[in-house]
Amino acid sequence: MTNIQITPEEKSIVFTGFMGVGKTTIGTLVAEKLSRPFIDIDEEIEKQYQMPVTDIFTAHGENAFREIEKQTVRSFCEQPAQVISLGGGAFMQPEVREICLTHCTVFYLDMSWEHWKDRISLLIDTRPVLQGKSLKEIEMLFYQRKESYAIHHLKLTVDSKSAEEAAEEITDSLKAFFNIC
Repeated sequence: MTNIQITPEEKSIVFTGFMGVGKTTIGTLVAEKLSRPFIDIDEEIEKQYQMPVTDIFTAHGENAFREIEKQTVRSFCEQPAQVISLGGGAFMQPEVREICLTHCTVFYLDMSWEHWKDRISLLIDTRPVLQGKSLKEIEMLFYQRKESYAIHHLKLTVDSKSAEEAAEEITDSLKAFFNIC
């Protein structure tokens, strides 16, 4: 753990929320607007292991993946002035939540179940946690995870917003609160 004090405006920004709500898309836009590097935790893990997350789940299991994920989150969250997108399940780990909430500004991207379920066909094949589950089981997972996402610094409901509108709203609120240039 680092002992360097980071001012609020220097803190990295972490996006959390259920899979498929737009964390990577919106995070990329926010990073561009703030002239900060963008980090997608799942992409970083895929680069390190040279295989997709779904294959890591299959080859090593979810517990091993979550440990890798926790270490990757820690390494990036302790660095200043980045925009970081977490995988949908990362924030379920108490240690990941603590790391993010302590070292970063956590932005929860919320979406209603009604809006999210319209995206399921785009997500089902690439999200290992969804595979083999019924719509009812996915809905239960959706609401279970909302409890962990509820612990955050800032929140934006993205139901009817385009990625650009969401990024603009997030950037404006961050600039107002933290004087980020």
